[in-house]
Amino acid sequence: MENIAFIINPFSAKRNYQPFLDSLHKEVPEPKFYISESVKGTEDFITEHFDSIDLFVAVGGDGTIASVARKLINTDKILAIFPAGSGNGFSNENNFTKNLNELLSKIKLRNYREIDTFTVNDKISINVSGTGFDGKVVKEFEKTNRGFSNYIKVSIKTFLNYKPIKIKFTSESFKKHDGEYLMLNIANTRQFGNNAYIAPHASTVDGLAEVVLVKKFPLYYGGLFAVRMFSKTLKENKYLTFLSVPEIEFTVDTKDWHLDGEYNRIDSPIRIKVLPKSLRILI
Repeated sequence: MENIAFIINPFSAKRNYQPFLDSLHKEVPEPKFYISESVKGTEDFITEHFDSIDLFVAVGGDGTIASVARKLINTDKILAIFPAGSGNGFSNENNFTKNLNELLSKIKLRNYREIDTFTVNDKISINVSGTGFDGKVVKEFEKTNRGFSNYIKVSIKTFLNYKPIKIKFTSESFKKHDGEYLMLNIANTRQFGNNAYIAPHASTVDGLAEVVLVKKFPLYYGGLFAVRMFSKTLKENKYLTFLSVPEIEFTVDTKDWHLDGEYNRIDSPIRIKVLPKSLRILI
């Protein structure tokens, strides 16, 4: 297990990372690990150990994974994951489980594949990012103790009071999609997390991002939308549009965004650009 570093988010796994650390010490003699205090701390640790580490293991949720991945983009370093978040969308999509022995076996083989990532105004995203309703939900969700039940509560409360966002596309070929929407998502993988599939046809290896435009729908349709999302059967209709693009530009009348589940304020105009095969991930 030489040249391996584990980066642990102490606020993931219900703030109880010690069982993972105990298991790691049992399986790996003198493991190299870092208990992250902040995104900057994670970035500084990777920078400091970049030349001596070949594979970085992110222990946390999608936000933790993204903060590690951003330092590994377009390098020969490999990203591995031990999922410990509330949603674990990126981990689910890339077949990482909470089985440490399985992960260590994969690490010994060092097999990897190269996947796409994308940028939102030069900010890196690896999974699903968005604005509108879900950007506002993430903003409010971060004020809670997290957890799936709190996410549902915040989502319902936000939906009942949320006014649609206005989107205008730059390219003439997309002008027909100008209008008011509940939310806009950019998907590199199929799911937000918790097996909620917002973009059932998204792929990390096709050089395209899936732009998902969702118009505000009546409350009675919400149940059907949820059923289709959790059963991977969302399809285009009068409320839902999918655009598969290598890049796209638009303006939106809100600054509330989430990048891989983490709240961000981003000014328009917005430019989305796919970075093909830019991240090496353990398989």
